Amino acid sequence: MKPAAAPHEPTSPLRKDIRLLGRTLGEVVRECEGRPVYDVIEKLRRTAVKFRREGDPRDGRLLERQIRRLADGESNLVARAFSYFLHLSNIAEDRDQTRRQRQGLLADDAPAPGSLEHAIGLLRARGHTGPRIRRYLASACISPVLTAHPTEVQRKSTLDLHQAVAHCLRRMDGTLTASESARLHQQLAGLVAALWQTRMLRQQKLTVLDEIDNALTYYTSTFFSILPQLHLDMAALLAKPGRTPFDADDAPLPPFASMGSWIGGDRDGNPNVNADTLEQALLRQSTHVLRHYLTEVHALGSELSISQSLMHVTPGLAELATASQDPSPHRLDEPYRRACIHIYARLAATAQALTGRRQARRNTYDAPAYASVAEFGADLRTVAGSLDAHHGAAIARLRLTHLIQATEIFGFHLATVDLRQSSDVHERVLDELMRHAKVTLDGKAVRYARLSEADRVRVLRQELREPRPMVSPWIEYSPETRKELAILRTAAAGRARFGDGAIRQSIVSHTETLSDLLEVLVLQQETGLISPTVGESQPRGGLMVVPLFETIPDLERGPGIMDQWLSLPEVAARVRHAQDGIQEVMLGYSDSNKDGGYLTSNWSLYRAERQLVEVFKKHRTRLRLFHGRGGSVGRGGGSSFEAILAQPPGTVNGQIRLTEQGEIIQGRYKDAEVGRWHLELFVAATLEASLAPQHPAARTEDDNMARYGQAMEWMSQVAQEAYRDLVYGTEGFTDYFFASTPIREIAGLNIGSRPAARKASQRIEDLRAIPWGFSWAQCRLPLPGWYGMGTAMGRYLREGGPDAGSTPQARLETLQAMARDWPFFRTLLSNMEQVLAKTDLAIGRAYSELVSDKALRKRIFDRIEAEYQAALEAFRTATGHELLAHDEQLSAALSERFAYIDPLNRLQVELLRRHRAGEHAARRGDEQETRSQRAIHMTINGIAAGLRNSG
Repeated sequence: MKPAAAPHEPTSPLRKDIRLLGRTLGEVVRECEGRPVYDVIEKLRRTAVKFRREGDPRDGRLLERQIRRLADGESNLVARAFSYFLHLSNIAEDRDQTRRQRQGLLADDAPAPGSLEHAIGLLRARGHTGPRIRRYLASACISPVLTAHPTEVQRKSTLDLHQAVAHCLRRMDGTLTASESARLHQQLAGLVAALWQTRMLRQQKLTVLDEIDNALTYYTSTFFSILPQLHLDMAALLAKPGRTPFDADDAPLPPFASMGSWIGGDRDGNPNVNADTLEQALLRQSTHVLRHYLTEVHALGSELSISQSLMHVTPGLAELATASQDPSPHRLDEPYRRACIHIYARLAATAQALTGRRQARRNTYDAPAYASVAEFGADLRTVAGSLDAHHGAAIARLRLTHLIQATEIFGFHLATVDLRQSSDVHERVLDELMRHAKVTLDGKAVRYARLSEADRVRVLRQELREPRPMVSPWIEYSPETRKELAILRTAAAGRARFGDGAIRQSIVSHTETLSDLLEVLVLQQETGLISPTVGESQPRGGLMVVPLFETIPDLERGPGIMDQWLSLPEVAARVRHAQDGIQEVMLGYSDSNKDGGYLTSNWSLYRAERQLVEVFKKHRTRLRLFHGRGGSVGRGGGSSFEAILAQPPGTVNGQIRLTEQGEIIQGRYKDAEVGRWHLELFVAATLEASLAPQHPAARTEDDNMARYGQAMEWMSQVAQEAYRDLVYGTEGFTDYFFASTPIREIAGLNIGSRPAARKASQRIEDLRAIPWGFSWAQCRLPLPGWYGMGTAMGRYLREGGPDAGSTPQARLETLQAMARDWPFFRTLLSNMEQVLAKTDLAIGRAYSELVSDKALRKRIFDRIEAEYQAALEAFRTATGHELLAHDEQLSAALSERFAYIDPLNRLQVELLRRHRAGEHAARRGDEQETRSQRAIHMTINGIAAGLRNSG
């Protein structure tokens, strides 16, 4: 396949890479499938490119005829060919982005925004000294949290080949001899051929253990190298001139950036997560990091060949070397190597003790295991201190400083695994426990599920002061209760085994009342995670109870619930003593969007954050927000850097966690170079949002709220009414959605262990937000990212809402000022702009033809079309420019890739029509049925790859 003619200059590196990859894929298709198949694909490609470039309706009709004439087998091959071209184009674009970033770093200009250098320079300009920033980082928490939410459609085998292709392209840079160039081109052809002959789709559904193992690969490829280096680079930027990394004032930094995970502990709606998966998550994570340490210590021993006859050592290093049982006479005068051999032996014993299996790859001897990662780190620091004291600081920086920093970040647990469960499950479990334990309140037996909220709070607080357990080993509880108790007991055992950092949070989905949080404290007490609060003035241990406010009503209630929570003396004591004065609150972007639409979701989140800041100020507690963001804009996607900078003042404050999932993990952390840039953006944005604004910016934000808040509130209500009227208030909308989108086929993809819906029903309320957004993106009508915005902004301009007394011109100027001066609204429009740019009404209309009821089809599609046009017009009016006018690079990239996505969309519509017609016709052979489903799934794969976000 050849790439379409694009507005990139012909000699640009990106253009050359795309041409090379497209040509190579075409040669592979011709070789593997034969000339006739290649000609069919190429003819279809030319028609699609011509139609996208010129827009002639005749070319569009020709494209549809060519697709309709494809036989089932040809459809499969066409889907694969166009999908793989988009895969390869993504590799080229990612490589070009990295190339541009490196060029920016190498330029003589000022550091690029988003870099550590730029952030620290900005902070110093605002009066923050290096020591002050170091002190601030000592209590900071900046954490990406990997989740297994099913939006990554690519198999790991495919992603591994992508990595190999990218590596091959990188090696083509620079000066090559003719024979070297020929070998690399030959290697590229082999990799593309392997990609073509690798099954694109999973045949079996992923298990939770698969998801755990898949996540661990990113530590090897990315996190083990970039997270320690990021800390060391920050330390260097903050160091005093002339200091070494081991001077007292400039020691390696505490782990201000660390990793989190939901995989294996997130059981909300996923029946496949249980005590066993949690245990496996902890065990496999620990095994992974211990193997990394063993490898690094072994390499360190090879590097530290320093002879005692040439350089002295400290007494501490000499003691470590003496403790070694290394029998080799060749290393008698090599104390550092002997010390490393002893450290390796102790680490091997630690790995054996923690994982129950031998992890050492080298022969070793019996040695005492480390009691904690701090002991391991102390031995490494002894080695580093001896090097530093004897002119070896430069040697330590080869590997040792990096390893020391890694122990601070990863411990023996690698990443913190969060627990998550729905509040209604906790309620049912406690109802059963209290019933069997014959718990009383005011002398009457308690039926917890039937109590008022006030009485629930009373009985839960009563139980927290009660030293006797409710749980009895002599009672047979329901499977749900046994499962929940087992998970919490496993959490307690995991913390005792791998350290408190292994599990720190218990997240409560659907937090609607104060009792939803207290329930988790009681369950922790029943399973040994915390002790009864009676007589305990300074409680220690246990998991932080984290509310998750998801829907619009939950977000509105959230600040009040947190005020009640922090007002309880037993909770305040726990926050102060067991949580270092920090309380985390999680905000859900997905369900709030599905509940109220794009504008209302974002405004509700923003307003809740501001109110939470005031609540936490009142209680003198530090707020940590955990943002449950997804990949698509409708689920909080978009630039994390811009999103963090647009947060209300006081909501970041050095404490922020956010979810990374599916294709976003792959896109941001597929290799160390790309991963470094994204983590650097994350850290830089957090520092700037926390320390750079200071008081003037806070006053500006208050001014923005005073000036625009009422108008924004009014538009939010209008947008929510428009959105909910379509989605939940329009008769037949559910039928339209299930008929006009590939939702049922998406549910059949083997891309995750989690079911597509919370309940077995055909109700949008029960559908998860991921397949909801995924389905609309597939049919190129991503309305979760814009529906309601056009109506709201248009009515404001016409009617004015709270500004009805002003002139239309004044309202226009207000809207334009919001778009220009208010970071919140500017980011809202920027994210919507990208979604509008990916919307295609013509393709969306083709999907609507799958709806058999013509009146229903027309009624709903006409409303979607009208809202899209209104959103487009409102965007132009507010910003004063066309879509992507300020991002020519993205505009050009999308223009080129649409020529390859469009045929996949048209093919998907045709395949859905054939497949669904076959469901009502005579039963076909299983093989043909499977082939039909496989072809549809391939188009889903290709479209998701082309649009670069799934859900």
